[in-house]
Amino acid sequence: VQLQASGGGLVQAGESLRLSCAASVSGFTINAVVWYRQAPGKQREFVASISSGGSTNYADSVEGRFTTSRDNANNTVYLQMNSLKPEDTAVYYCNVVLKRGLILNTYWGQGTQVTVSS
Repeated sequence: VQLQASGGGLVQAGESLRLSCAASVSGFTINAVVWYRQAPGKQREFVASISSGGSTNYADSVEGRFTTSRDNANNTVYLQMNSLKPEDTAVYYCNVVLKRGLILNTYWGQGTQVTVSS
């Protein structure tokens, strides 16, 4: 199983980025995804989630600015990040539950750096 996270980069405050997390695996589908982030010297924290049915949840700190969505046909999940702030600077990770029949397995993406300058 390979999870490819991409889309990070260096932006200025107020700008946008879109992160992607793609599962390259035959026979599995994305069941649910949780996005986390970890800033230097801080613990990893919850950012957003999307369920198998498409229900979403967001941390208070990103509510209204971030949106997570999924493309089931391509086994890819996105995190659209708008109005970025310097405090959004972190390494972002996707945690993906893959489903094959009745089997569910959880995998981590490798992380992608997001840096927001003021």
